[in-house]
Amino acid sequence: MCRHIAYVGEPVALGEILSAPAHSLVRQSFEPRHQKHGTVNADGFGVGWYADGDHVPGRYRRTGPVWGDEGFADLARVVRSTALLAAVRDATFAGADGEAAAAPFAEGRLLFSHNGAVPGWPGSLAGPAGALPPERLLTLAARSDSALIWALVLHRVAEGGEVSRAVAGTILDVADAAPGSRLNLLVTDGSLIVATAWGDTLWYLHEPGRRTVVASEPYDDDPHWREVADRTLLAATDTDVSLTPLKEPTA
Repeated sequence: MCRHIAYVGEPVALGEILSAPAHSLVRQSFEPRHQKHGTVNADGFGVGWYADGDHVPGRYRRTGPVWGDEGFADLARVVRSTALLAAVRDATFAGADGEAAAAPFAEGRLLFSHNGAVPGWPGSLAGPAGALPPERLLTLAARSDSALIWALVLHRVAEGGEVSRAVAGTILDVADAAPGSRLNLLVTDGSLIVATAWGDTLWYLHEPGRRTVVASEPYDDDPHWREVADRTLLAATDTDVSLTPLKEPTA
């Protein structure tokens, strides 16, 4: 379910990353090449990007398929940025939250997406949710496993944790509470990308000093794309990529 992508690097039009490549995110919404779960990602989409001089990223999200949205086509053609995060959604469960349930979720400078699913939701995450302050639970972005995972990450960040540690800690908590969860997370603050491969595919393309792209699957056939091993945390900027193995909670 779902495909997502993040970019940091030289300024580009959003469409150069999201719609122009032969196997772009737009095409992955109806014809993914590496998706393990689900076939069509038509239950919503979104993109977040960063503008010069503005601390808070802009977002454009909708409930329908990205391929038929004329507003997105215009936006992708004219908006340029040095960083973005975008996703197309295959919903695990039907819901009434509309575009509120479409990634990227946002808080402050951070953008977030979750590719995966938590079995037994919502009951399976009652334990991790109990660690959250009531105000965080009452202000969830949507009624979904992804929104609760995002709240868990933000809670760790608010307590002073680095984004990479917050993501890794959340993965282990959720995987412990709900074994079999698929937890490919993607977070950016406009300069750093943090991602996990946990149950689904993850790839990256790195040209030091020029760009780094992290995605569910390659958007073209460039031979420099590298697949990330399952149970791995990736942290990247436009100059560096690091990969850290993640262990199962019971290991």
